[in-house]
Amino acid sequence: MLTKLALRNIFRQKARTAMTLAAVVLGVAGLILAGGFVKDIFFQLGEAIVHSQTGHVQVFRDGFLDRGSRQPERFLMEDVTGVASRLEKHGGVAEVTARLNFSGLLNNGRRDLAIIGEGIDPDKEARLGSYINLLSGRQLRGDDAFGILLGQGVAASMDVGPGDSVTLVTNTAEGGLNTVDFEVVGIFQTFSKDFDARAVRIPLPAAQELMFSTGANLLVVALERTEDTDRSLALIKASLPPDLEARGWRELSDFYDKAVELYDRQFGVLQFIILLMVLLSVANAVNMGVFERYGEFGTLQALGNTRAHVFRLVVLENMLLGMIGAGLGVILGLALAGAISAVGIPMPPPPNSNQGYTAHIRPDLLTVVLAWIVGFVATVLAALLPARRVSRTPVVDALRQSI
Repeated sequence: MLTKLALRNIFRQKARTAMTLAAVVLGVAGLILAGGFVKDIFFQLGEAIVHSQTGHVQVFRDGFLDRGSRQPERFLMEDVTGVASRLEKHGGVAEVTARLNFSGLLNNGRRDLAIIGEGIDPDKEARLGSYINLLSGRQLRGDDAFGILLGQGVAASMDVGPGDSVTLVTNTAEGGLNTVDFEVVGIFQTFSKDFDARAVRIPLPAAQELMFSTGANLLVVALERTEDTDRSLALIKASLPPDLEARGWRELSDFYDKAVELYDRQFGVLQFIILLMVLLSVANAVNMGVFERYGEFGTLQALGNTRAHVFRLVVLENMLLGMIGAGLGVILGLALAGAISAVGIPMPPPPNSNQGYTAHIRPDLLTVVLAWIVGFVATVLAALLPARRVSRTPVVDALRQSI
């Protein structure tokens, strides 16, 4: 009976109901759009890291992650083919490719530049590196015996381009020096400006010749789905010999976790602000509605209804408004998310990058549920104080309001 009366009151007060619903709907839709935008940032940043640098999982010798960047020649894996074959048998693994890291000097006859380099399998890396942007020239091919790809910053510092010749000078695995001449075939750009300022890539056989080695430092595992990283990482770790270890892409990229923490805090503040705005907007509408209905509530109490009955009626009306408004807000938010994503949002380069991207709205189930809860809870909380005040107003004073 009380629910039926609350519904009738909602549809009877059309103007006040519309004001309250508008505040709730816009607040919930705003939360969904903001949350979906942040989720897209996380998604695109993660995919850029995976498909331009780390892959989903990396396998290497114990200690390489801490000391390998300074002396990569001391952390070579010899049975690369055998380990790669075992990794490819795990479910969800799309591809496994080897990399040989090195550091040294790049010379073009006029200047030297300290670089970090990777020997790669050109065909596999072309499939893995879908977020690498080729600015000029072409990708490495399997028949490029001595071709080299330069990061954008390296090419700018050396003032070289496709077709130019450069010389690499490195320390070999035995501690000696070796030099090899290469032809620049392309200039690439990743999401990281720092990486592009120092990185070069050459075919794996050329890197092995440069280092006087037949091994590799890393096995990079590409999965069919990024969401399966944790499960696949656990399986890979269990299958490795004691002298090898595996890390997931999030462990390999400290920047990602810091970015996620930053945006999570910002979104938390945004959620609080929207909650406060909805709360104040709804409270204003409820206060005005209750004030105009003082005589009605006084009549209810004069006819024998208790104060608790009046309190429950006001709260129930706003609970129903909250449910309806939050539901409509979810529908509006998802519709706007789909429409905006179809067009895309051009974004400037993020920090530590010189490459812009197109953002989308990717609301997940948790974002939608939290937005609905925020809209509903804000509407109910806004009704508590007015409901308490009107239920405690003496009957005579309440009836006087209608005179």
